[in-house]
Amino acid sequence: MQIEKNKSLRAYNTFGIDVNASAFISVGSIEDLRTIITDYDRKELFILGGGSNMLLTQSLEKLVIHINLKGVEVISESESEVLLKVMAGENWHELVMYCIERDYGGIENLSLIPGNTGTAPIQNIGAYGVELEDVFVQCTALELASGKEVIFDKRTCNFGYRNSIFKNEAKDQYIITSVTLKLTKKDHKLNISYGAIADVLAQRNIAQPSIRDISEAVISIRRSKLPDPDVLGNSGSFFKNPILTAEEFQHFRNRHPDAPFYEVSPTEFKIPAGWLIDKAGFKGKRFGDAGIHEHQALVLVNHGNATGAEIWELALRIQKKIKEEFGIYIEPEVNVF
Repeated sequence: MQIEKNKSLRAYNTFGIDVNASAFISVGSIEDLRTIITDYDRKELFILGGGSNMLLTQSLEKLVIHINLKGVEVISESESEVLLKVMAGENWHELVMYCIERDYGGIENLSLIPGNTGTAPIQNIGAYGVELEDVFVQCTALELASGKEVIFDKRTCNFGYRNSIFKNEAKDQYIITSVTLKLTKKDHKLNISYGAIADVLAQRNIAQPSIRDISEAVISIRRSKLPDPDVLGNSGSFFKNPILTAEEFQHFRNRHPDAPFYEVSPTEFKIPAGWLIDKAGFKGKRFGDAGIHEHQALVLVNHGNATGAEIWELALRIQKKIKEEFGIYIEPEVNVF
C-alpha cells in the first residue's frame, strides 16, 4: 500500500471538481482496509467509492480511502434464482451488464446508474419503478471503530426512498465491502410500467421484452435525458422527488392541476422535482460554469471549471425558489462535503 500526498480528486468524482486530498490510498483487499482503519481515527478518514453521488466543496484534509475491492461470485443458485456476492469496488452498470449476459433478472431497470456497487445500499438506488431493496439480501461492512465485520440484512438496512441506515444512525460508522443480491434465472418479473419504457418498447415493436430489451430501453432513455459524466460533469439527479401528504398534495393540485405526480400510497404523493425546477425557470440555465442540464432539470452540471461551492450555491438558489413558488422543500439526493 502506498499513500499519495496532495492527490487531485478530479478524476475520482463524477462532477469533475478539482480539489485535493491531503493523503490518498486505493485499497484492493479487505485485509489492507482493516489495517488502515485500525491505524487511524475514523474522523481522520474519508471513504471514497465511485464518486457518483457526492459534491466536493473543498479540499479534504483527511486520508481518502478509495475502495477498490473487486470480484463477483455466485454464492448459491437453484433452477430459478441465483445469489450473487459483489465486491464494493465493482462498477454498478458493469454489474448490470454482467447479469444481462447471464440472463439474471432484477436489476435491468437500474442500467446506466453511475457509481460502484458498495454505495448502492447507502442510497437504496432506484430508477424506473425498481429499487435496490427489491433484490437485496445483505451487505457486509467493516465497522470503523473496531475493524470488525458486520452483516446488514434488508430489515437492518432500514431502506426508504433514496435512504438507508447508512445515511442516518449508522452514517460514517461503516465501510460496505460487499453486497449480496437475489436475482431470477427464469420467469423474470419485468417492470415496464414506469417512465417511457413501454413507449420505447412499442417503438421497437417489442411485445414480449427480455431483460436485455428493458435494459436497452432504459439506457436509451437515460442517454437521451442525462449527460455523460465523462463529457459533462454531473452526479445524476441532484434532488429527491418530494413526497407530499394527501392534504399537501390536494393544496398543491388545486394551484397546479397540470403537474404530474405518482401515487406512493393513498396518503402519499410524489411530485417530480425536475418538473418543479423546470417550471421555476431553471432548466438549461447557466451561472458561470455551474448550470442545470438542458434536457433534465433535475441534473446540475459542471461545464468545465465550476467549483463545488458554486454548484452548491446554485442548488441552494433552486431550493429557495421552489419553496417560494410551490411551498415545497426539495431535498438534495447528493451528499455534500
